[in-house]
Amino acid sequence: MKHLVLFFLVFQVCAGYGQSTNAPLNEDYYHWIDRYEIKSGRVVPQVFTSVKPYKRKAIAAFVDSVQLRDNVFSSSVDLYNYQYLRNDNWEWSRSEDNESKKPVLKHLYKKKSDFLFTDLPEFDIHVNPVLYTSFGHDGQAGESLYLNSRGVEIRGMVDRKIGFYTFLTDNQARLPLYVRDGIAQNPVVPHEGFWKDFKDNGVDYFQARAYIDFDISKHIYMQFGNDKTFIGNGYRSLIFSDYAPPTLFLRTNVKVWKLNYLFQLNRVAADAPGSIGGSGAGKRRYPEKFMAFHHASINIGKRFNLGFFESVVFSPKDSLNNNTFDLSYLNPVIFYRAIEQQFGSSDNVILGMDFKWMVAKRLSAYGQVVFDEFLLDRLKEGNGWWANKFALQGGLKYIDVLGVNNLDAQLEVNVVRPYTYSHNTQYGSYTNYRQPFAHPLGANFKELIGIVRYQPIPKLNVIAKAIYSEIGRDTTGVNWGSDLLKSNATREQEFGNTIGQGLLTKVTYLDLTASYMLKHNLFIDMKLIRRDSATPQISGTNNTTITSLALRWNIGQRLYDF
Repeated sequence: MKHLVLFFLVFQVCAGYGQSTNAPLNEDYYHWIDRYEIKSGRVVPQVFTSVKPYKRKAIAAFVDSVQLRDNVFSSSVDLYNYQYLRNDNWEWSRSEDNESKKPVLKHLYKKKSDFLFTDLPEFDIHVNPVLYTSFGHDGQAGESLYLNSRGVEIRGMVDRKIGFYTFLTDNQARLPLYVRDGIAQNPVVPHEGFWKDFKDNGVDYFQARAYIDFDISKHIYMQFGNDKTFIGNGYRSLIFSDYAPPTLFLRTNVKVWKLNYLFQLNRVAADAPGSIGGSGAGKRRYPEKFMAFHHASINIGKRFNLGFFESVVFSPKDSLNNNTFDLSYLNPVIFYRAIEQQFGSSDNVILGMDFKWMVAKRLSAYGQVVFDEFLLDRLKEGNGWWANKFALQGGLKYIDVLGVNNLDAQLEVNVVRPYTYSHNTQYGSYTNYRQPFAHPLGANFKELIGIVRYQPIPKLNVIAKAIYSEIGRDTTGVNWGSDLLKSNATREQEFGNTIGQGLLTKVTYLDLTASYMLKHNLFIDMKLIRRDSATPQISGTNNTTITSLALRWNIGQRLYDF
């Protein structure tokens, strides 16, 4: 950890350019940005969409650029979204539309987007309350569901050189039964860190995300703090997703010419024994590991973006490393696999590529390829060798389907081989706090996703999702390659491994959501979920219908769509 802090301090003195904090990861919010890039028919230089979160300054520049050049905000709904994005990032867009006609008590909501703010040359701050109140019913459990989150979000700048962001919430929830069944097997709350029991079948957890941001030069920025990352253009990411809890990170990003390069170092929890109802809290420090990650992408022509990534999960606390921190991984431009082989390391290196192609003005294709271990000769033999571990993603996004304004569709396929992302110790698995870094299903599955989004009027969004997956689960005492927490040394067989092996489970997840924006970032959500899970080998079925109504203020939807 001391090396990470030292690395941060060395560069802090270099800050001297105007900077910007990030727009928090939010599925609906980020869809709008991606939608207008696709509608423009070209990859834009302001935002490299495979690297999320986006900076607010870049979002403001992007929407103004595509409106001026491509006139993509052509309908009344699109113009509403344009003003919304400019208002939400008004410190960079200087949107005149963001002025409130009737501030609350003369001092609150003087801007539509901010509860309180100060805007001075030397100091800029935005303060907003966070609220998520949801009530619903789980048909399978025959009981009510709820979520109660309260908190605050603060962002700002000092001298336009140092940016800061803080998000804090206190949360209590009773989750759907299928989620609680998962917690019974793996004692963690999805997306969250430490938790404890709350009343009858409830959970209680605290979420904190915060970082500081500064620019080293016109084209290089750095961030240090605790937050999430998402790599890719799909609904899922097979490279690095926001499914697991926030992590401590040091991020450096270079954006110049047609190139974007990201280097990131994360400190994560190798295990979380204290999360079992909170019983282990404070008794001992959780074991830790680190992940070094870099991703380079380039815009080729006006319609194609190609990216390459490499990551390594390592730890100073396993017996092989003898309690030393491998400083070689702090080199942001080196090939991790070479370092691993040079020193005879057993660290877990994963590499691959992603792409985005603007097929036509309203159609985009994207994909990811991930290699954990791979031998072409073994693959040609077709014998199902266990160590041919890889993952594939392919998808399409179609904007304004059949000429209907603001009707967007997405189709995505994800395939992950057994034992992918796993390792022979808990210090090398591609996990954080006992949760996958990439796809929530771990490995050994196939998944098909269809999403339709429709915004018939400016303030109403209707989203329909259909997700079908086939996962090969384990029975007691066996390891067929789905659970990343199990050592792959305990695999069942060397050859004959296929996707879905083990206890095949078929899951169909349907979600219909209507969200209405009452005021800026204040939403009412009505949701209907149908989830069917079947395991033909044991004639087991688990079916449920979930209905809910939520009031959401300055926070994205909480989803358990797996």
